[in-house]
Amino acid sequence: MKKEPIPNDAVKVIFESERCYTRRFIESDLTDFISYRNNLEWMKYQYFKGLSREEYEDALLKEPSVESGVQLAIIRKADQKLLGDVYVKKEENLFWIGSTVSPVFKRQGYAYEIVRSLILWIRQQGDYNIMAGAAPENIASIRLLEKLGFSLAEESKVEMIYSLNPATFYE
Repeated sequence: MKKEPIPNDAVKVIFESERCYTRRFIESDLTDFISYRNNLEWMKYQYFKGLSREEYEDALLKEPSVESGVQLAIIRKADQKLLGDVYVKKEENLFWIGSTVSPVFKRQGYAYEIVRSLILWIRQQGDYNIMAGAAPENIASIRLLEKLGFSLAEESKVEMIYSLNPATFYE
C-alpha cells in the first residue's frame, strides 16, 4: 500500500521551545501516541485514553481547530521523535490547556518547556486567561502548573482547576 504524502500544513510548526516544537499529528505519529496513551497506569489521570487506532485517527488526523479543541504533537527537534502532546481549546476570553509527555521522556523538563512555550504562544494571540485541570492525586501536574505561575481557582473531588492570567506570567 502506497502511503499518502504528508500535507505541507501538517508539518508546519505551531509553536516551539528550545528543544521541541508542536505541529499537527500525522499518521506516522500514531504508533508512539497509542503506546503511551493506552498505557493505563501512566495515563491514570488523563481522560483521552484507551481508544482504538481508528478512534485516535478520527480525533487526531482531522483538520485542527483551536475553537473545538485540538491535540498537537510535541516533537523533539534533535531526532524528530514524538515526545507527547498538548491540548488547546479556545473559549471566548480563555484558553484551556493540557499536556502529556510519554513515560519514555518523563522528568527531562519537556513538559515545563513546551507548556511555557504554549503560554507564550497564547499571549501572542491576545489578552486571554489560561485554565488547566488536574486530578487532585496528580501531584506532578499540579507542581508543573504551580511552577508556571498557575493558582488554584476551583477544587472538587474529581478535578482541580488552575488559572493563569497572561498578564502575571513573566517571560
